[in-house]
Amino acid sequence: MSKCVIGAQLFTVRQFTKTIEDVALTFQKIADIGYKAVQISAFGPVDYKQVAQLAKDHGLVVGASHNGWDEFRDDLDNVIACNKAWGCDHLAIGGLSSEYRSLDGIKRFLDELGPLTEKLAAEGMDFSYHNHNMEFARFDCPNNKTWMETLFDLSEGTGLNFEIDTYWVQAGGAAPTLWLKKCAGRMPVIHFKDMCITPEREIRMAPIGEGNLDWPGLLEAANAGGTKFAFIEQDLTYDRDPFECLASSFRYLHSLGAC
Repeated sequence: MSKCVIGAQLFTVRQFTKTIEDVALTFQKIADIGYKAVQISAFGPVDYKQVAQLAKDHGLVVGASHNGWDEFRDDLDNVIACNKAWGCDHLAIGGLSSEYRSLDGIKRFLDELGPLTEKLAAEGMDFSYHNHNMEFARFDCPNNKTWMETLFDLSEGTGLNFEIDTYWVQAGGAAPTLWLKKCAGRMPVIHFKDMCITPEREIRMAPIGEGNLDWPGLLEAANAGGTKFAFIEQDLTYDRDPFECLASSFRYLHSLGAC
């Protein structure tokens, strides 16, 4: 069983990727921590070819990327061009707007998705859906299943993969390890994100190992499921430096033998 590559989801440091100069400094800091792979998300209006060269210069593989659903639908050729320049085969959306949060919305999404996944597959690329917590609401789906369960069931055989986010699964009241096992074979990329509780009972995102999720179990499920990349992401770092949070997460997973 091969191990997934541990990388950094650069949405964590999105305030430091707005200019090409910032990207260069960010790539250097990420490489200095020890990361060998990154996921590109929420960059500013920077030249994708320059980004590709900077990643190469710093020894970083672009393992995955995020684009908006509108970009996939309306500007797929440009999305493909960017990712080809980066050498990135694993593409994803960060979620869908509220108009898709129903059974009819799922069917509409899958209808729209079909031609896109065919074109991406022809380029050697795949497509994943990234969850938050709202996908675990039940809406009007059959058999009282959640929206996420219904999407999983109806999308079998369509080419849709899942970029499971461990924190948001937990926040949705579901079990992250079980979802990693459920999505085995359809999960080239996942997001590792921890959840902690403060003494004041505030639920927070935390660096990996500083929260309460089952990381040995999650690592085992990710590797058993054929995951290629697990990207550490922390949307909010509160009063801490986001690069320090990424470093803390890396050190913890290294202590477990994951990287």
